[in-house]
Amino acid sequence: MKITTTSEDIFVVLPSAKSVTEVQPQIDEIVKCPGRGIIISGLAPPESGFDFYSRFFCQKFGINEDPVCGSAHCALAFYWSQKLGKSDFVAYAASPRSGILNINIDEHKQRVLLRGKAVSVMEGSLLV
Repeated sequence: MKITTTSEDIFVVLPSAKSVTEVQPQIDEIVKCPGRGIIISGLAPPESGFDFYSRFFCQKFGINEDPVCGSAHCALAFYWSQKLGKSDFVAYAASPRSGILNINIDEHKQRVLLRGKAVSVMEGSLLV
């Protein structure tokens, strides 16, 4: 297991995707940690069709586990790019709701592009 930090999150690299799916988060303990939340990730098995698995816990903002966290995957893209030597990924967000992200690092524009299916959870109007 390797633990690093991004600018706002604790990032834990686990030995496998199976380890990621088996984590039983202790939310009461996570909220005591410094930073915004905890990202966990592990290398996916070759036969899975994914590059890595991940989960994100952010109880400080009232989110025990984000189903598919875009900002976490931006940080993960750069980490896995260095580890795997590539800039295109298929990632599996292993939360109970789960999700699949297609990720591309645009090095020229210094951007991470995320693509995948989305679910609307709220709709509203803004009065200015």
